[in-house]
Amino acid sequence: MTWVSRHLRVSQAVFYLAMLAAWEILPRVGMIPRLFVPPLSEALSALVTNYREYLASLPTTFGEILVAYIIVCGGGILVGQLVGSSSVARRMLLPVLRSAVAVPLVVLYPVMMVWFGLGSSSKIAFASIYAFVPTMLTAVAGVAALNPALAETARAFGATRVQQILYISLPASLPSMVASLRLGGALVIVGVIVAQMLGAAEGLGFLITRYRTLLNSPGVYAGIVLVLMITGMHEVVLRRLERKVAAYRQGD
Repeated sequence: MTWVSRHLRVSQAVFYLAMLAAWEILPRVGMIPRLFVPPLSEALSALVTNYREYLASLPTTFGEILVAYIIVCGGGILVGQLVGSSSVARRMLLPVLRSAVAVPLVVLYPVMMVWFGLGSSSKIAFASIYAFVPTMLTAVAGVAALNPALAETARAFGATRVQQILYISLPASLPSMVASLRLGGALVIVGVIVAQMLGAAEGLGFLITRYRTLLNSPGVYAGIVLVLMITGMHEVVLRRLERKVAAYRQGD
C-alpha cells in the first residue's frame, strides 16, 4: 500500500467519523430539530429495540431487490451490448432512451399496483423499469467507447455479430459492465424501497412509511440506517469485483 492510498483511506475514515459525529451532535444541541433528524444513538437504539420487526422485513426486501437486480443488470447489460455494437441502433434508440431517463417514473407506480397488485410483483416491476434504462445506457457507452479497429478486425476474419459481442465487446468492456452493475444495483435498491414506501404491506420501505406516519423519527432513521448498510454491502462487493476485473485485464 502506497503512502497516497494510506493517506486517502485515513482521510475517508476521518470524513465518515465526522459525518457520524455531526449526526449525533447537531440534533442534541438543537441545531437540527429532532423531529426531522434524531441523534444517531436514538436511531440505533430504535433499531436494537425493534430488531425483530426490522429483521422480519429484510427477506421480502432482499428477495425483491435480487429479482429486480437480475432483470436490470442481466437484461440491461445484454441489451446495452446489442445496441452499443450497432451504430444504426445507437442513432435510432439513444435519443429516445436518454429522454426517457428524465421521466418521473414514480407517477407510474399506481398503475403498476393496479396491474400487479400490492405484492412483490409491483415492486419488482417498478424497480426494474426505474433502473433498466440508466443501466443499459452505461453499458452502451462502454461498448461505443471501444476501439473500432477491434470490430473491423473481427469482421475481416468473418466473425458474426454474436461472436463479436462474445469475444470482442464483452471482454473489452468489462469495466463498463462493472459500472453498469454498480449503477443498476444502487437504482434497484432505491426503486424497491421507494415502491414499498408508496404502497406495500411488508418490507423495509413499509416500516419506514409506518414510522413516519406515527412521527417516530428514530424508527424512520433506523430503517434508513439499514438501507445504508445494504447499499454499503453492495458497494463493497462491487469494489472487490472491480479489483478482480482490473487484475484480469492486467493479466491479459
